[in-house]
Amino acid sequence: MPTLLPPARTSMRLAGSACRRAPSGPACAPVPLRLCLHRRSFSAAAPGPQSPESQAQVPPPPPPRWISELRARIGKCLAFGCNAQQVSQAAGVLRVIATEWKELLAASEGFLTGGRRGLDSREIAWGEMDSFGHVNNVNYYRYAESARVNWITNFAVHVDPKHCTQWRELMSPRSTGLIMRSLKADFKFPMVYPDRISVYHKLRTRPEGDPAPSSFYLDCIVLSHRHRRVSCRLHEDIVIYDYKKGGKTSMPKFMLDMFEEIWKLQEEAKWQARQRISELHAAVEQLESETWNRPDAVEDMGGSGSK
Repeated sequence: MPTLLPPARTSMRLAGSACRRAPSGPACAPVPLRLCLHRRSFSAAAPGPQSPESQAQVPPPPPPRWISELRARIGKCLAFGCNAQQVSQAAGVLRVIATEWKELLAASEGFLTGGRRGLDSREIAWGEMDSFGHVNNVNYYRYAESARVNWITNFAVHVDPKHCTQWRELMSPRSTGLIMRSLKADFKFPMVYPDRISVYHKLRTRPEGDPAPSSFYLDCIVLSHRHRRVSCRLHEDIVIYDYKKGGKTSMPKFMLDMFEEIWKLQEEAKWQARQRISELHAAVEQLESETWNRPDAVEDMGGSGSK
C-alpha cells in the first residue's frame, strides 16, 4: 500500500526579510523569497527539478469535492471491514484531510496561505446574516476587501520592507495607487452562523510586458471551514493609477518584480498540493482494492456474527 507523506505543516510562507539568528551569533543576511511546503523549502528564483516551469507539467486539478468524496470512500472501505494496518492507513488519510484540507484546497488552485496573506480563520458574526437566514452577499465583498488589503500590506511589512513606503502608498491616493475597475462575485452556496472563513488572493495571470502593464487581475476565494468548500469566488480587475497625473500608469518595477516571484510561488504551491492530493487518492484506491473492490468482498453489517 502506498505510504503517505507524514502529516506536515503545509503553511506556505513568504520569507522575504525575515532574518534568523544563530543561538549565539550575529544577525544573518535576509533570507531569499521562499515557499515552505511539506517541511521542504523551494527557491522561487531557482526552482528544483520537481518545480514545473510551465503549466503543462502541473498535475491536473482534483475533483471539486475531493475532500467529501475521499471521506465517503474511506467510510465504504471501513464498512466492508479492515485489518489493523488498513485502519491505520485510513486514519492517516483522514488525519491529513482534517489538518491540511484548507492549505491543500487553496494551494491546488495556486492560492498561497498562512501568515498575513489574507484572512485566516475569521469567525462569521451573527449580525452578518440577513432576514433570509444566511450571510448577506454584501459581506463577501467586504471579506475580499480586507483580505486584499492584508495581501498588499504583507509585502510592505514582511516580504519587501525595502519598498515598504511604496507598498503602503498603493492603498492611499497620495501618488501611485490601486483602483478597483471591476469586481465580480460567483456565489457557490449560502453560509450561516456559526462558521469560520479563510479568504485568499492570487494573481490570475502573470504580469509581464514592455512597457509594464497598467492593470492586473486577482482571483479570490472565500473558504467555509464548516463545509470545507469554496463558498464564493471573486474576480478583481485592478488599475494602477497615478494620482498626481490623474491617469493610469505602468506597474512600478518593485511591484512587477515581486509579482514575478509571487507567480512562481503560486505555480510551485499548485504543483505540490496537487501531488499530495494525488497521494491521498492513490492511498484510498489501494485501500479500496484491499477491502470492498474485490470478488470475495462482503459488507460488514455489524451483526452478531461479524468478526
